[in-house]
Amino acid sequence: MSEDDRRSGERRRRWRQQTRMVRDGQVRSPHGETAEAMYLTSGYVYESAEQARDRFKGDADGYIYSRYGNPTVTMFEDRLAALEGAEACRATASGMSAVFASLMCQLNAGDHVVASRVLFGSCHVIVAELLPRYGIETTLVDGPDLDQWRAAMRPNTRCVFFETPANPTLELIDIQAVCEIAHEAGARVIVDNVFATPLLQKPMELGADIVVYSATKHIDGQGRVLGGAILSDQKFCDEELIPLYRHTGPSMSPFNAWVLLKGLETLELRVARMCDNAAEVARMLAETPGVLKTLYPERPDFPQAELYRRQMSRGSTLVSFEVEGGREAAFRLLNALETIDISNNLGDAKSLITHPATTTHQRFPPEEREAVGITEGLVRMSVGLEDVEDLKDDLRAAIAAI
Repeated sequence: MSEDDRRSGERRRRWRQQTRMVRDGQVRSPHGETAEAMYLTSGYVYESAEQARDRFKGDADGYIYSRYGNPTVTMFEDRLAALEGAEACRATASGMSAVFASLMCQLNAGDHVVASRVLFGSCHVIVAELLPRYGIETTLVDGPDLDQWRAAMRPNTRCVFFETPANPTLELIDIQAVCEIAHEAGARVIVDNVFATPLLQKPMELGADIVVYSATKHIDGQGRVLGGAILSDQKFCDEELIPLYRHTGPSMSPFNAWVLLKGLETLELRVARMCDNAAEVARMLAETPGVLKTLYPERPDFPQAELYRRQMSRGSTLVSFEVEGGREAAFRLLNALETIDISNNLGDAKSLITHPATTTHQRFPPEEREAVGITEGLVRMSVGLEDVEDLKDDLRAAIAAI
């Protein structure tokens, strides 16, 4: 390594968070482009048959096939890993492919998984329906109840999985405490950190082994592309994740990786403004007649306010609230909105709203939805970048229409 390269490496290690989100991972081609290059290629050529042999054997560095790796995708992976503080990152085609791959790469028939009961609908399907088809036992627990986590651990418990804040109730789980319980039992911990983003919560600093994201959400942030990511230590990535990843094909497209790289550049700016807007929307909702309860972690009346202060820096961009009158009232509210769009997505620059009981969580049995707080009157709002006064005006008018 030259002296110039050494000094450059030291300078990069001193970069602060926002600089990392703009600069980390970038590799310029000989053309010296300002923006990251988009390598739209499925395959690569070799200088010799010996080089091809050595790359396939793993004796030489270099790309083989874009299902295995791609320069644009690598830049996204390296930048997100630096932001998360992880040794390794693998980008995937969607958030759900990240969740499924992170579990299946390490599980065999006869293994046991413990997961929180409040999960995004598709995550619940994976844990409660798909894993058992492969002979993998699963146990669902109430996430905040540490005694339930302890009681659920078995000698064959291989990993635990949970979201915090959870979708859609914003229920929090004590990451550090659950990690201690799981590690004592010899299990790995997978945390879906999508609601918090890498900016508002650092699960690995609290003991998590693996963090997964739907990059479709805040990382893109403008409703353009799908993507996911799995972050871990290098050993897990090399020995367990990559063998499944290479041969089952949940890879991210180079175009999507390029879009997500651009999203990372503005992630901090967008999330900060969205959190400010969300906190103000939550304050207004809590003071509005017809709203039975407002769920937002930053609020002092949030049931887990103390835990929020310990493990998150802001309350996220999501607000959930329950309106009086159940499903009928919730539907009237959604249909009366003029600025906020009805959509099941989240983390977008545009404010979006959905009725979880009939969309994202409609496959849950009704009694199970009620038990975890997904009532017929519950509405989940992803707060965007509009002027917050326009959002409040829209919500007030729609609530009045109930």
